[in-house]
Amino acid sequence: MSDTLTAISPRDLRAQRQVDALLEQEGIRRDGNLDYTCGLYDGDCRLVATGSCFGSTIRCLAVDRARQGEGLLNQIVGHLVEYQALRGNTRLFLYTRPESARFFGDLGFHEIARVPDSLVFMENRRRGFSGYCDALERTGGTAAAIVMNANPFTLGHLHLVERAAAENDAVHLFILSEEAGPIPFAVRRRLVREGTAHLPNVICHDSGPYIISSATFPSYFLRDEDAVIRAHAALDLEVFGRIAACLGVARRYVGEETSSRVTALYNEIMLRRLPELGIDCRIIPRLEAEGRPVSASTVRQAIHDGRTADIRALVPESTWRFFASPEAEDVIRAIRAENDVAHY
Repeated sequence: MSDTLTAISPRDLRAQRQVDALLEQEGIRRDGNLDYTCGLYDGDCRLVATGSCFGSTIRCLAVDRARQGEGLLNQIVGHLVEYQALRGNTRLFLYTRPESARFFGDLGFHEIARVPDSLVFMENRRRGFSGYCDALERTGGTAAAIVMNANPFTLGHLHLVERAAAENDAVHLFILSEEAGPIPFAVRRRLVREGTAHLPNVICHDSGPYIISSATFPSYFLRDEDAVIRAHAALDLEVFGRIAACLGVARRYVGEETSSRVTALYNEIMLRRLPELGIDCRIIPRLEAEGRPVSASTVRQAIHDGRTADIRALVPESTWRFFASPEAEDVIRAIRAENDVAHY
């Protein structure tokens, strides 16, 4: 009998145990961030190959060692590429072990970055990453970088940007373009640009899929184990290091973190890894109001609780004007519909 390729439901516990067993056999740890899994079964209903997706990424690929060399992985990857196309994802990213990277190169994926002895990050566009870097606006003099979600842009964010702008000739401000919360990217980007318009040496960039996205760093958006967070943080910093080299960035500014476990771990890894990449990591104490750090979580919580007027002391005038206007009604409704508006 021929092999059968099928989707595996998260509710099919027997099949999920088979996936775990196959991944473990091949020395692969199941990623906690998956939204689709498929499997190839032989005539005896044994799982002989599997692969999964999360967002626009392909991950958790494995083939039973007794069936390796038969082209089963090609079938799995081909199916996942077709599945991604059906849901509108044609720009795809893939994680694999370093020893498997060459194989996926033959399937049309190109390496972006790797974490030695851990994982390789690849995409299906030959000039995807290099094209992104080429399109970034260059500057002269000393350059710094900031990466922020700005969900929404607060006086705390502005404090960080103004500090960097005062200490450097240019600041490359990357705004996370992932749609992962109640405030759309278009709104977040606009509020950042309006809030920093008085700083002529700040250049705003969209982060695209290359900086803290569900492709490079899904743990930023979903709770996960520390070991996975560390692996994704290491990968994200490898990619950032290449972007920084293109722009001549010598410093990265980040806000001190006291409440988010994910961000605190990321800062810890940045402090160690960025100097190894020739980049100074500067962690700036948070701006405080009434003895408490000014944060986007606090702003969202106030809006969620119906205390929108309370945010005026926590945000730049441009952010306040937006939330006080009829234009913000849909965003406010979306925030109030959230079960948990605090960033973990």
